[in-house]
Amino acid sequence: MTDLYDEIINIKNSGIKAVLCIVTNTKGSAPRKAGAKMIVYYDGRISGSIGGGSLEKKIKEDALNVLKENKAAALKYDLLSQLGMCCGGTVEIFIEPIVNTKRLFIFGAGHTGQALAVFAAETGFEIYLIDDRKEYLDQSVNESVYKMNLHHTAALQSIPFDLNTFIVITTYSHQIDRDILAYCIKRDFAYLGMIGSRRKAEITKKMFIESNLASSAELDKVHMPIGVDINAETPAEIAISIIAEIVKTKNNKTEKVKNNILCEKTQ
Repeated sequence: MTDLYDEIINIKNSGIKAVLCIVTNTKGSAPRKAGAKMIVYYDGRISGSIGGGSLEKKIKEDALNVLKENKAAALKYDLLSQLGMCCGGTVEIFIEPIVNTKRLFIFGAGHTGQALAVFAAETGFEIYLIDDRKEYLDQSVNESVYKMNLHHTAALQSIPFDLNTFIVITTYSHQIDRDILAYCIKRDFAYLGMIGSRRKAEITKKMFIESNLASSAELDKVHMPIGVDINAETPAEIAISIIAEIVKTKNNKTEKVKNNILCEKTQ
């Protein structure tokens, strides 16, 4: 049987939507005591148990609402008056969404890529720094950064493209940048950005459209030039502008999900 904590790690890494329910307190007679846990998946499946019967059915319903709201909740259940259970005690439950791991893949371990990895490490991302130049990767000493000494074509094969994937392209070659962009643009991602001037961005867009590598709509989803406009000059300033844009994108997506749920409820 899979350990519940291993299951939580799998949920975080896979992008599956689920919530964790924990019994935090009981009074009187109750099916399970404090510490009992149950996972409720987006499709109604459950793993673990907080007692079964009417209580578990009600908690499952409330857990799915928590998942839609994407906001934790502390709830109290009177087993007799609310649920008609003869044991007659009360149960307090804490329900929280299991937050999926956000992964940031940085192609290019030059000055900007290394600076970005440093700043991003403080924002909760799982960070992968990718470069085929080992000597540049070796300059990164942050232990929380995963270093991938691979050619970009090999690295791209290992990326889990989904809505928890953030990608920054900042290599030493315009052609490599464009090759990576061409591979990523047709796949799922939360954020995709490529470093470069406005001229580089316009030339890239023209090349991609003329070569049928991407549509205008697909190119509009790419952040290029990358970063918030703060007149950045140094690698550190550029890295700050990029992570600011990434965090803004991440938070806007979360807010958009909440707003969509509210709209559905008022219709």
